[in-house]
Amino acid sequence: MKKTLLSIALCAALPAMAAQEIVVPQKDKAFAQKTLSLKVGDTVSFRNDDSFSHNIFSLSDDMPFDLGTYGQGQTKSIVFSKAGKFEIECAIHPEMRMVINVAP
Repeated sequence: MKKTLLSIALCAALPAMAAQEIVVPQKDKAFAQKTLSLKVGDTVSFRNDDSFSHNIFSLSDDMPFDLGTYGQGQTKSIVFSKAGKFEIECAIHPEMRMVINVAP
């Protein structure tokens, strides 16, 4: 009986520990959020709501990435697999900047 209750309790806790997807819209050459906090394993999807292209990247030492160029209505995603502070920029629009803080 104790094993069954423990199993039920663990299963009930799983959805709370599941990774999340956070959508960050881009409009008027800006990210909708200037800062974002998430956990290791979460996905951030950058959605382009502008009528021109964006190219989202980070030069952080812990997890550098470049999502490439993508146009209006498209979304590019990345899973943050490491903890740390990540400065996010657009290669086309240098004024576009945000910070993503990833907790373990």
